Amino acid sequence: MKRTPKPGPLEKWERETLPRSLERMPERRSTFVTTSGHPVPRLATPAGGDAPAEIGLPGEFPYTRGIYPTMYRSRLWTMRQFAGFGTAEETNERFKYLLEHGQTGLSTAFDLPTLMGYDSDHPYSHGEVGREGVAVCNLADMEVLFDRIPLDKVSVSMTINSPAAPIFAMFLGVAEKQGVGFTKLNGTLQNDILKEYIAQKEYVFPPGPSMRLVVDSIEYCQREVPRWNTISISGYHIREAGSTAIQELAFTLANGMAYVQAAKARGLDVDEFAPRLSFFFNAHNDLFEEVAKYRAARRIWAKMMRDSFGAKSPASWLLRTHAQTAGCSLTAQQPEVNIVRTTIQALAAILGGTQSLHTNSMDEALALPTEKAVRIALRTQQVLAFESGAANVVDPLGGSWYVEQLTDQMEQGAMDYFRRIDELGGVIPAIEAGFFQREIAEAAYRYQKEIETKDRTIVGVNDFALEESPIEILKIDPALEKKQLERLSAVKSRRDNDRVRLELGRLREAATGTANVFPPLLACARAYATLGEMMDVFREVYGEYVEEATF
Repeated sequence: MKRTPKPGPLEKWERETLPRSLERMPERRSTFVTTSGHPVPRLATPAGGDAPAEIGLPGEFPYTRGIYPTMYRSRLWTMRQFAGFGTAEETNERFKYLLEHGQTGLSTAFDLPTLMGYDSDHPYSHGEVGREGVAVCNLADMEVLFDRIPLDKVSVSMTINSPAAPIFAMFLGVAEKQGVGFTKLNGTLQNDILKEYIAQKEYVFPPGPSMRLVVDSIEYCQREVPRWNTISISGYHIREAGSTAIQELAFTLANGMAYVQAAKARGLDVDEFAPRLSFFFNAHNDLFEEVAKYRAARRIWAKMMRDSFGAKSPASWLLRTHAQTAGCSLTAQQPEVNIVRTTIQALAAILGGTQSLHTNSMDEALALPTEKAVRIALRTQQVLAFESGAANVVDPLGGSWYVEQLTDQMEQGAMDYFRRIDELGGVIPAIEAGFFQREIAEAAYRYQKEIETKDRTIVGVNDFALEESPIEILKIDPALEKKQLERLSAVKSRRDNDRVRLELGRLREAATGTANVFPPLLACARAYATLGEMMDVFREVYGEYVEEATF
């Protein structure tokens, strides 16, 4: 009796995986063609049909080629431009401007006092209110920030870390005011405190209690806000601090594994919380290395989640990522050239398979962006999406000898770093030993020396320089700080201060004990307690962290 040959991986993918995906997410068009009229294949494969297992097929383990079978043929990445300045009114207007011009998700930038957990009227805040982002002190500010923006229809990202828990409580309070159930909310809280100790330095509390707050958010959202991404594990700021692409990849995934370990230690089921973890990577200038970085990240994470952490659900194996073009690559000289840099970087993120993308504006080396600069940055994404053809085929560089070699090198380099971190006792002991900080500092020094010796060309900086006229930049009106202080004072005078003291006391009890801090945080937000008041409770209980100098 003649046996029917077992179907190969590609045949099985076409017969089983692909139809299920198309049923959930039909493709955007019935046919895709080149400008010459040639049909564009959904997926390019080797002549023999099946690729090596390490490359695999999109939507299947180990996800080297993408986390969805049809990727952008079915759904384009979310175009999520980072925005925030002045008071909540100004940022609300910018949000609406971006949505009107085709943006599909919001990304919130907070000012420095907010990022450090201070109210606008704190002495440390003077002169910084609304300068680098929007000032948010209490629920009243958050209500204005999202005024007439339907939170059940728009995905919202908030880039904040040490004060992430109080800020998210205020956001939940706004959802309640809008009548939007928590189960309908969709978005991301950055909430990645480990990379603050490694790179960005916007920490407040020591690592231990900071991790407790992160795990509290994972636990609370798992129960109450199930569609919310509880952490955006960020390599972006690690790269902005001067790391290499391999360091960005390795340190980011190491942090991700530390969060998984901490949540499991709390007793949480990995398959319950892991699908709501997301990532945030940089998109830098070296096109092919960046593509390889995203592909390697998916492969490493899938293996680690399945084989090291015992995740059984494929949803737990997926590395979903936002990408942002490299702010550190922008130059104040000849700022229009930054449009070219940003286009290359955005293309790298798209070819690498990102799920959402922010493109930097040409003037961000000089100031917060003007509306014109923001519009050009958004149009860059739209040209790539609708004119370049890059969105019409899944993993177009898959199978390239060079890209596959780079992907393997990225994976191996990351594994070498994981071994070194494990030898130091894990991520937090490595932070305390200054390991990450030294590695990044040495990489940044090498890069800068290459620029100074002209071994690395930066157009307009160390070659092709020009005498140039200044461009128009956005200037923050100093009167906005006064406006913010007046609103803060008015809120404090009309709220029920006895209720505020009561809720802050309950927050102190939760922070001192083991109860999840989110229910009392939400009660504080509803009472219009300020960010600074909630953070001061945590400062009192947990203390403040002072980093030892690294040489």
